[in-house]
Formats: sequence, structure tokens, C-alpha cells
Amino acid sequence: MSNTDMNMRGKITFYEEKNFQGRSYECMNDCSDMTSNLSRCQSCRVESGCFMVYDRQNYMGNQYFMKRGEYSDYMSMMGMRENIKSCRMIPMHRGQFRMKIYERENFGGQSHEMMDDCENIQERYRMSDCQSCNVMDGHWLMYEQPNFRGKMMYMRPGEYKSFRDMGMSNQKFMSMRRIMDSYY
Repeated sequence: MSNTDMNMRGKITFYEEKNFQGRSYECMNDCSDMTSNLSRCQSCRVESGCFMVYDRQNYMGNQYFMKRGEYSDYMSMMGMRENIKSCRMIPMHRGQFRMKIYERENFGGQSHEMMDDCENIQERYRMSDCQSCNVMDGHWLMYEQPNFRGKMMYMRPGEYKSFRDMGMSNQKFMSMRRIMDSYY
């Protein structure tokens, strides 16, 4: 298989009320503003693919990973305080995963190349923080706490010079996980 992303269609349906009630909106692509389709969203069903959902428009704010399944009351299930305001489909990736993490902004300080999940960068690499990264291959989730806990951020291929400039000013990232095709 090639290292390129496979174009598998994802499908997520959002509902205004808990337990898949009320008006619904079906989405198969990125949506930067859910409020133009639903006044609120309190449950959703991921029929295929994986999605990141955000509690602010334009893919901003807190991020939550959703894989295939039913979320009848996602706000209490995931600890969300706000309704979903935007979502992004995560393309399936086959092939290797590579990401280089850096201790400081602008690719400064200690660095390490990763090809697999890391439960704790402090234990594995003796890094107390990660402030920038370069995702060469695959799609990743970064977590603020060890063992894939706490707030998360979706990283697709590209250079990320400063997490602070991305609106993650007081957030550390201490663990990283690949978004594998087994989630689909």
C-alpha cells in the first residue's frame, strides 16, 4: 500500500436532541459551522469513518475524537460543556506513521522522531513538554496528559511551529497516538 491517504467516505449524523431525536443533519465532509444546519446538537451517530468535533466554529476550541459508534448523549459521555459547532472528517491512512516532536516552539530544543504511539513522552524521551511538531506521515492525536488522557488535538500532515499560536497556550502534550485504520 502507498503512504497516501485513502479517500474513504466518512458519515456522521448529528441530532438536535439526546437519544437521536429532533432534527438531524448528515455530514460526509468537513463542516466549519454546524449552527447553519442545526440550532444545537446533543447526540450523534458515526456510521463510518472517524471525525474530530469541536465546540467552536471553524475547527477551534476543545476537540473530541469520534469513531464509529453511537453517542446518545455525547456531552455527558465525553465531558463536553458546549454543543458541537464544527467537525472535520479524518481521512483513512495506510502506510507508515512518522512525526517529529520538539520540546520548544519553532522546532527548538530536544527532538525525537516517532513512528508509534507514546503513552508518556517524559518517561520515554525525558521530555517535559512538546511545543511544536512536524507530522510527516499519518494522522495523530496528541493528549495533554500521559496515557492518552485529557484534552486532545488532531494533527494531520504538516508543520506545526507553535501550539500556542494555534490557541493551545497553556496546554502541554504528554502522549501521542496514531489514528489507525482499525478505528474505521
